[in-house]
Amino acid sequence: MSGRRDRIKQFPGSRIAIAILVGILIGCVCTILFPNGFFYSGSSVKERLSKSTSKVGSVSCESPERITMLKSDFALISEKNAELRKQVRELTDKLRLAEQGTENVRKQVLVLGSEIKAGPFGTVKSLRTNPTVVPDESVNPRLAKLLEKVAINKEIIVVLANSNVKQMLEMQTSSVKRVGIRNYLVVALDDFIENFCKSNEVAYYKRDPDKAVDKVGENGDNHAVSGLKFRVLREFLQLGYSVLLSDVDILFLQNPFSHLYRDSDVESMSDGHDNQTAYGFNDVFDEPSMGWARYAHTMRIWVFNSGFFYLRPTLPSIDLLDRVADTLSKSEAWDQAVFNEQLFFPSHPGYTGLHASKRVMDMYEFMNSKVLFKTVRKNQELKKLKPVIVHLNYHPDKLERMQAVVEFYVNGKQDALDSFPDGSN
Repeated sequence: MSGRRDRIKQFPGSRIAIAILVGILIGCVCTILFPNGFFYSGSSVKERLSKSTSKVGSVSCESPERITMLKSDFALISEKNAELRKQVRELTDKLRLAEQGTENVRKQVLVLGSEIKAGPFGTVKSLRTNPTVVPDESVNPRLAKLLEKVAINKEIIVVLANSNVKQMLEMQTSSVKRVGIRNYLVVALDDFIENFCKSNEVAYYKRDPDKAVDKVGENGDNHAVSGLKFRVLREFLQLGYSVLLSDVDILFLQNPFSHLYRDSDVESMSDGHDNQTAYGFNDVFDEPSMGWARYAHTMRIWVFNSGFFYLRPTLPSIDLLDRVADTLSKSEAWDQAVFNEQLFFPSHPGYTGLHASKRVMDMYEFMNSKVLFKTVRKNQELKKLKPVIVHLNYHPDKLERMQAVVEFYVNGKQDALDSFPDGSN
């Protein structure tokens, strides 16, 4: 706490420094106008001007050359004075903005660092949500205008797609329209997808040319394109929008925004297939050679799925995107593995972990295809449940299984899922 109070005390120092700067600037003005000092008995600028006026009045006593020179001096001084006034205005604006920024920081420190008393047993709850960033439309004015039209309550579903996934995108957009989701946006990575969106009246965004992104976006496979999202999504968060990222191999059966908690920086679906693997469990490691201490307790959870997650526009969320994008730019690692390493690895010597709050989604509402084909379709009670989404992430025959999901959940064909194996052939 003392460190935070010290930081608050340091803020006046920045104001003093700016005041000194303004003082120096005023000194420069005085130096130009009074080069010989305020009390010098010789001619000052004012005296020169008064003399020049009197001399202009007596034409017989002053030559035209002298008059021209004095006029030139006056014009030069006026020009310098105007420039100095402009600099004073600019410094005043900067000072005002600096004071506003300092005040915002002070308030944030006071909110996050205020000393409070703990309440009775069972009533204390830790802070799970970080403050959102201040929207900065200068990051991408064109995208900002588009999001104003498409987003609802500052929330947007974002999908990255190129021509390689056209058929799956077609099925997904149909499911979106069927459910009535309006805040849905496709990031078109090539001209084909742009034209597809235009012809199907789907909101889309075509990024400005970027060689590093365009090369992968136009020719990359599903995994390569998936890795791009960590670079693309950053601007959405900087503009102050919460983003629900979706891969194209996902079908929407309900509006997901009605099923989010929004109490964490990151809210993601799981690759787990039961309560333990999806939500975590105590896994006991047995090492017989240790004798009495042979059993070591470990905590395990199956990874968050990097193909469907919700990000609030907070600094930890942006930090997560930056960390993953930076790691992927330096290696050929799988984006989902890096995504989870950054989320879960704690701080340790030589490494500062990500301080982001996280929540895992309900595995039966936000359902992966392993849950569907291994468990749900074989259980008569679970078959009655209608998920929010189904993600065909566990199976390579995605298009065929997506079609079967539509037949089962939309058209009511009860045996539509029966012909598929649990896993892949």
